[in-house]
Order: sequence, then C-alpha cells, then structure tokens
Amino acid sequence: MPSHLARWTGLAGAALLAVAAFLGGAMPHGDLRPTPVSIWQGPNGPVILVSWLVGTAVMAYAWWSLRDGVPSTRWALVTVGLWLLPLLVTPPMGSRDVYAYACQGASYSGGINPYEQGVSALPCPWLDSMSYIWRDTPAPYGPLFVMLAGAIVTATGSLVGSIVLFRLLALAGLGLAAACLPVLARRCGVPAGRAVWLALGSPLIGVHLVSGTHNDAVMVGLLVAGLAVVAARPGRPGSLLLGGVLLGLAGAIKATALVVVPFAALAAIVGGYSIRALLRHGGWVVGGAVATVVGATVAAGLNFGWISGLEQGNLVVAWTSPSTAVGQTVGYLALPFGWHGDPLPVTRGIGMAALAVLLVWLWWRARTRDPLWHAGLALAATVALAPLFHPWYWTWPLAVLAATSRHRTGWFTVVALVSAFLVLPDGTGLPRYTKTVGAPLMTLFVIVVVVRLVRSARAARRQVAAT
Repeated sequence: MPSHLARWTGLAGAALLAVAAFLGGAMPHGDLRPTPVSIWQGPNGPVILVSWLVGTAVMAYAWWSLRDGVPSTRWALVTVGLWLLPLLVTPPMGSRDVYAYACQGASYSGGINPYEQGVSALPCPWLDSMSYIWRDTPAPYGPLFVMLAGAIVTATGSLVGSIVLFRLLALAGLGLAAACLPVLARRCGVPAGRAVWLALGSPLIGVHLVSGTHNDAVMVGLLVAGLAVVAARPGRPGSLLLGGVLLGLAGAIKATALVVVPFAALAAIVGGYSIRALLRHGGWVVGGAVATVVGATVAAGLNFGWISGLEQGNLVVAWTSPSTAVGQTVGYLALPFGWHGDPLPVTRGIGMAALAVLLVWLWWRARTRDPLWHAGLALAATVALAPLFHPWYWTWPLAVLAATSRHRTGWFTVVALVSAFLVLPDGTGLPRYTKTVGAPLMTLFVIVVVVRLVRSARAARRQVAAT
C-alpha cells in the first residue's frame, strides 16, 4: 500500500474505533454483574462490533503494509500522531483498569496501603466502576505509580478528571518513547523510521495505551529511554547511572521492566566481556536501577508488598497464556477419565521455571552477542511464559524489539496483530468465550514450537561437531 494511502486508511480505522468506544466502551458505572448482558445483545450492538472489527482490521492492515519501511522518521511520527487523535477523546476502551488506578490512588491518598488492602476498604467513591475481581486484591503496580495515582486523584477529586490526567500521563510516556526510539534504533543499526513505526503504529498503542489509558505507556517510555541512554554512552559512569535510574523508574511503575536491567548492564560494557568490565560499567546501571526502586518504595512510605501483588494475575484464567492453555487442555483431556483436579498450578509453575532458565540462558548468550536485542527477547519470554497475558503486555517487547531487530520482525509483529483482536471495546476478553477451542490450539502451538527448538538445537550441535 502506498504510504499516503496507508496514512489515511489507518486514520479511518482509528475513527471507527473511536465510534466503537463512544457507543460501547468501558463506561463508568457500567453493567458489572458476574454475567453481564453481552455487548452484542445491548443497544447498538451490531454497530459497535462492526465498527470495532472493521476499524481494528483497517488500522492493522495499514500498519502491517508498511512494516518493512516508511518514508522517514518524521513521516512515521506524524502519522502515528494522526492515528492517535481520535482515540485521545474517547471513553476508556478495551479495559476497566483506569478505574482501578483511580481507586488505588484514592486508597493511597486516604492513608491506606494498597499493597495490604483492596480498594473496597476505603471505600473508593468509584468502586462501582471497577471490575469485581480486583476490588479486594492488593495493587500489583510499583510504588512510583501508586504515588502518581494518589497525586492525580488528590489534584482532581473526580473520576473524569482523573481519567484525563491518567491519559495525559500515558501520552507523555509515549512521547518519551517516540523521542528515544530513534536514538536506540540508530545505536543498534536499525532504521529509525521503521523502529518508530513498528513500536508505535500498532493498534495496540491507540486502543490500549491511549484510549485504554494503561500505565504500560509510562513504563515503555522510561524503559526505552533508559536503554537509549545506556546504548548512546556506554562506559561513561554518569550516563550509565542515569540509564539505570530510568530503568529503575520503569520498574517502579511495573516490576517486569526490571527484566532488562541485567542486559543493559552488558550493553554498558566498552570492549569485550569480563567480570571486571561488567562490575566496572554494568554496576552503574544495576546500582542506579536498584537504588531508584528502593528509593521510590521508601518515598511512598510503603513496603515491598508490590512484589507479592504481582501474583494477582493468577486469578485470571485465559488460554492466551501458553502455560495456562496447557493446563486447561490437560483438564479437558482428563475429564472423560473422571479426574477433576486443577492442573493450572503445575503448568504455570513449569512455565515460570522455564522462564527463569530461559532468562539466564539469554543473558549468558548475550555476553558475546547483541545484549539489547536479547533484552527484547527476555521481555517477550516474560510475557509469553507468565500465567496471564493481556494484549497490552505485548507493547513491552514490541518497543524494544522494534528498535533492536535488524532483520526478523515478522514474528513479533504478527503477535501484535493477533493481540489487537482479542478484547472488545467494553473490555470483554474474547478468550473467555473461546477457551474450549483456543486452549487446545495454543497447546498444539506450544508443542510445535518446542519441537522446532529441539530440532534447531540438535542441528546446531551437529554443525559444531562437524567443524
């Protein structure tokens, strides 16, 4: 598709998504019963679904058609900005998380530790806008975001005002990412325009980070900024410390950002890898990140309960997480034999153990290869092997991989494309209605991937033995 046509096609798609948000977005005080009326059975149901489906498809196609290159970095930035405009003014779409942010901010500003009590303990004045499942659970976000949420609620005192400021905060995070992606891409030998386009042009950005107002936007902006500073000035203590602080700030928003810190420490080294060089250069990055996370925790006056809060994702069961899908499939296969146990703790535990091993292996491999590319792979593995997958989680590895991948971009852009279709405008997840089909298909996909990886490893060993 010609670039000028792609620009206006994507804008039309964004406008259709805005229509879907206004007619059937995640409105406050919505129907939050355990079994709510389906969006397609409510008022304007067909219009909402057609606008959402066509809008997502058109926007995704326009983005995909230019995945191999755009006219310029400026063109990419202007086009992404145009696509985001219709979604800046919509009600929240694709998730009710922004209401949870507001309630957690109200809890914190009211003197309650959101890591020890759910928001229903205040009670939050907007409790009826939150999903039931998160009302009595600890906050899973880092101390910096809790402080920001408290400040926003205190400053506005209203739900609408809080949503506006949360959205502006998300926009600031995307602006930071847009400013730093070209720097990171050039340091990694990647065309800057392509990196900006792949990272920020996906429908995931407009729907979930802007309209959905997820705090992942701030995390991604700080993450890219930290990696860009480290990549731009390796070996310089001041810059490396700043890079570590930025990565620590990202981790103080969402702890998963800290996965990249060991890889950033490798990227900080000037010359070949050695333990001495790692301590001399990488130590500044690690020290800056750790000190920032600890400092944010102390400044918030909270404990480290946000670490255990990460376990709250286990409450959601969806086949989009491979380890969860395998557990669901095992349960389905066991039913005819009279077994009614729960295999999810086992399969999810195996997934987390595999993630730990894989992260160590990726770091070890990154010593002699591109560490920043491996940082993106580490984020992708973290998202894939966690017990829970939400579409907006893929924006983490998408941003880093887009700026560090010199050649193969198809696999992670395909994941972004598929993920864009998984959640309806009101926040209803389609995996909820497709688990009996989705879980076995995901399990089959896992088997195929594992078999291919084993064969590839064997072929590599044979090649090494032959030489």
